[in-house]
Amino acid sequence: MSGKVFHAPFLCDNDLFDLHAVVERTHKNAHKDYPGIISYDSVDELLLDPLIELVIINTPNDTHFEFAKRAIEYGKHVLIEKPFAPTLEEANELFALGEKYRKQVFAYHNRRFDSDFLSLKYVLDKNFVGQPIELHLRFDRYKTDIGPKVFKETKRPAAGVLYDLGSHLLDQAISLFGKPKSMTKIAGAYRAGSEVDDYGTIILSYVDGLNVFITTSLLVADPQAAFVLHGTQGSFVKPRTDVQEAQLLAGIKPQDAIYGLEAADVDGLLTINKGDGELEKLIVPSEKGRYEQVFQHVYDSIRHGAPYYVTADQIRWQLEILAPAKRK
Repeated sequence: MSGKVFHAPFLCDNDLFDLHAVVERTHKNAHKDYPGIISYDSVDELLLDPLIELVIINTPNDTHFEFAKRAIEYGKHVLIEKPFAPTLEEANELFALGEKYRKQVFAYHNRRFDSDFLSLKYVLDKNFVGQPIELHLRFDRYKTDIGPKVFKETKRPAAGVLYDLGSHLLDQAISLFGKPKSMTKIAGAYRAGSEVDDYGTIILSYVDGLNVFITTSLLVADPQAAFVLHGTQGSFVKPRTDVQEAQLLAGIKPQDAIYGLEAADVDGLLTINKGDGELEKLIVPSEKGRYEQVFQHVYDSIRHGAPYYVTADQIRWQLEILAPAKRK
């Protein structure tokens, strides 16, 4: 799904890229959407193709490190789906290999370009709520059954909801505020027969007094607001309303005029202090979702040496926080 929905549509009609080949080990379906594409049977066959400069690793979480390492050693730049790697040690090895072979090693964090998150970032950039005191980031789903994706639902590296959905929220928090001074993490499994965490909360505390509460769960029947921000001068509340994933699943293309545009009735609500205890409520129109920016950054980094929007240190901080507690 990741390759079909989140990557191929942004490469196919992009003058900066040529969608050249994929790996399909069993069912050969890519040619239905992309008639000229090469479909290799194995990763090594694809890596031996001399025309390929960039390889996107969007395989199960516990294979990211192995495949990315091989791609770099074959002389390819790599763009790695979240979570970047199961461990900090593996991430450091990939970054070191990138330097050794002079290849770019990119983390794919598209949700920095969600429309709802961009609205939150706008409110913070404009200092509408004054000094931030408390921020809640949520990613709620309701899936009572154990899913069919074995790599997500069985005990193996980088499995569970914190690595899956929590990594999105953690990246968003780190992109806004950097490395926290401390963190608290809670995880639990509540679905019948679950082998992995299906609920998780991470509390990030920062030196200026800000606390960020990250929560993700597969058992929320009534999804709550995705972004709740409180500051010294006001508050901002925004539901999770980005439409890009749903649009891509429905076959809407990134080039379509409606792509990335939320409905008008799901705008964020800003409540600010006008002085003398008077509060004013304002609607904050949604920003346009822009997943295509990921690939523009990739291109600019490879061709022009521009800094990539997700830094190696940000990935290191994320994996330090996501790391499972060591058993005594």
